[in-house]
Amino acid sequence: MYKYLFLSVSSFVFSSPAVAQGADEATITVTATGTRSDVNASGQAITVIGEGEIEAVQGADLTRILERAPGVAVTRNGGPGSFTAVRLRGSEAEQVLAILDDVRLADVAAPSGGFDFGTLLALDLDKLEVLRSSNSTIWGSDAVGGVVVASTRAESGLRGSAEYGARDTVSGMVSGGVSDPDTGFLGLSGTWFSTDGISAAEGGAEADGFEQWALNGHARYYFNDRFEVFARARYAEGDLDIDGFPAPDYTLADTLDTQQTRQFTGSTGAIYDAEALFLSFAYSFADTDRDNLDGTGAETFTSEGRSDRLSLRGEWRPFGPFLVHFGAENEWTSYQTLFDAGEDTHRTGAYVQGGIEWRGINAHLGARVDHHADFGTQVSFGADAAYEVAPDWRLRASVGEGFKAPSLFQLHSDFGNVQLQPETSTSFDLGMAYGERSLSQTSLYGAVTLFRRDTANQIMFASCFGQSTGICTNRPFGTYDNVARTRAQGVEAEIWARPDRNVRLGALYTLTDTEDRTTGLGLARRPRHAATFTGEVQPTEAVMLAADLRIVSSSFDDAFEAVRLDGHSLLTLRGSWDVVEGVQLFGRVENVWNEECQTAAGYATAGRSAYLGARLAL
Repeated sequence: MYKYLFLSVSSFVFSSPAVAQGADEATITVTATGTRSDVNASGQAITVIGEGEIEAVQGADLTRILERAPGVAVTRNGGPGSFTAVRLRGSEAEQVLAILDDVRLADVAAPSGGFDFGTLLALDLDKLEVLRSSNSTIWGSDAVGGVVVASTRAESGLRGSAEYGARDTVSGMVSGGVSDPDTGFLGLSGTWFSTDGISAAEGGAEADGFEQWALNGHARYYFNDRFEVFARARYAEGDLDIDGFPAPDYTLADTLDTQQTRQFTGSTGAIYDAEALFLSFAYSFADTDRDNLDGTGAETFTSEGRSDRLSLRGEWRPFGPFLVHFGAENEWTSYQTLFDAGEDTHRTGAYVQGGIEWRGINAHLGARVDHHADFGTQVSFGADAAYEVAPDWRLRASVGEGFKAPSLFQLHSDFGNVQLQPETSTSFDLGMAYGERSLSQTSLYGAVTLFRRDTANQIMFASCFGQSTGICTNRPFGTYDNVARTRAQGVEAEIWARPDRNVRLGALYTLTDTEDRTTGLGLARRPRHAATFTGEVQPTEAVMLAADLRIVSSSFDDAFEAVRLDGHSLLTLRGSWDVVEGVQLFGRVENVWNEECQTAAGYATAGRSAYLGARLAL
């Protein structure tokens, strides 16, 4: 208890290196914190990547954009569309909460209940937010490593883009919307992506392709200047060729297996926004179906996961500089697979968070209570603050607790253990920042953050070979158990400068030291060093030339540090030309040095690749 009292007081002395990327994100309201707050005033470490940055990076690959935020590490089992894991500050991939248009995306039928970022493309996104700390006080389960929030386009006018490149990769996007300030907004976007791909298996001869199409709709109706109703929906369908472990060697090799994924998400609700009171009530759902097929078309595995949620969020400003954030939610989840009849569960949670905005101080202190039908009650605390000690200088501190409920698969499948307890974490960070990330207005931005997260009761798969009692009773092939305590700590540093109005330079570096405190070894697939360097120059007002260099140190593929993954450095060259107003041509070359590298042992990555495309805005 004393640590919370200490940090709730000391949080008034430190502030956050909140980061905004793009030309006009300096004062935007961020969603990842769960509160309506200015990104530069937040007491938590946040990176916001706006539409201009997303378009400048180019392409459908979301991971290339996410790697422009410090603390992010990505692993992928093959080419585009393959299973993609995103880790924040050394967390497990399943400990990162993914949200799209205010809908939680976790696949509750997946073994660990996480989200596969390979199924989310960047083609129609206009904002990404990355919160890098435990934040279950606001978000509840899964926000152990942090939160990634993606927002799709919702703007008036007509826009479109198309791109073609290596391995017959084709992508396209069309979005349109109409709005009236007194009536509302109606918008629709559609995307298509197709590639012949590469062999997922290293050294394989058969290319594994990927196709996905998606539709996204968004509507709002304003009854008056205080009350509105909204509805959003997204449907995506993808087909991915995958490699497997065929007999007799049972090692990763070319196969004709495929995976079909269907995702349907949506939300509807109402917003009341008065001067002193803000309320948002919503119903949302996420439905993910997967079918794995062999070369003959026979099903080898299927899964269906569904979550439904009712939520209320609010902000009340009773007087002066004080404010109160509050919320409550009910969630129902269910799953079934080809081999499991399926189960369902539900969870209820509520939180309250007090805050103050006064003389350069922006601070919050809050608590949350969750009750889960399977494991009982969980309490989470959190505190953060930003303090402007001098013009352009901000200090910050934050502490947060996180928890991740055991997945339905971990609890009830043939490998399940109903005695599992939730994974829990406590994270701290301290930081200092100078300037604002909005480099169209500021010539220099810099930030340094020290972080640490301790996690307990981490769930891992336990072998039952030679055992038939205890948790191995009726589990001959193994089961899940709370067996690990882990720690991740390190430093994030970044600097962005505009030495000239036509030149923009940036550098990000993260040192992540991870440890399985049960074995004393490092955690798998967590590189100790990761850095991104970028430079953009505009020789003319219409032309932009840029280079991005991503450097990642070596790591180990397994928990026993037996299989080494070599470090790598990937260079991308990109450019664009504004032909006339509303028309842009663009192109890039990825992996210029044609470097062979792996982020997961045995899985290949693409070599040198070139792409050309065009955008139209009306």
